[in-house]
Amino acid sequence: MIDFGFDKLALIGAVALIVIGPEKLPKVARTVGHLLGKAQRYVADVKAEVNRSMEVEELQKMRRDVESAARNVEQTVQQELRDTQAALDPGWESLDNAVQSIETPGAYSDTLREPPGAKSPRKNWRAKQAAVPQWYRQRHGVRGHVQSGAARVARFRPPRPSR
Repeated sequence: MIDFGFDKLALIGAVALIVIGPEKLPKVARTVGHLLGKAQRYVADVKAEVNRSMEVEELQKMRRDVESAARNVEQTVQQELRDTQAALDPGWESLDNAVQSIETPGAYSDTLREPPGAKSPRKNWRAKQAAVPQWYRQRHGVRGHVQSGAARVARFRPPRPSR
């Protein structure tokens, strides 16, 4: 901007004092100060807006780059999946054919299924096994059964004195 030194400001002040007069000079100086402040705030707002728009453009460019990279990764993964499936399909078909040739209706094969009436190797698959051990639940007072409010009150009521 314009470079004002102390000597130039003193010259402008002396000319303003002569032209405007000593009575109106403080009021005019205050008004000029307010106008300069508004101008500086306006310039700062414009600079901030320009910086924001530049940041928005950079973010949009970065988003486009990330989206294109994601699309490339997705395409690569899809292509690899297609290639792997194409390589595995003949093996699955030959395995299906081998299984169908081994299994004949009415025949029994030890390698494919359990004999009728065989017991499951699991202990008791119908009974739900607790995740917390019984000793831990008893020690810490974890309730195992649901009680009504009246039963809970009766359980913790102090005993009556005998008559």
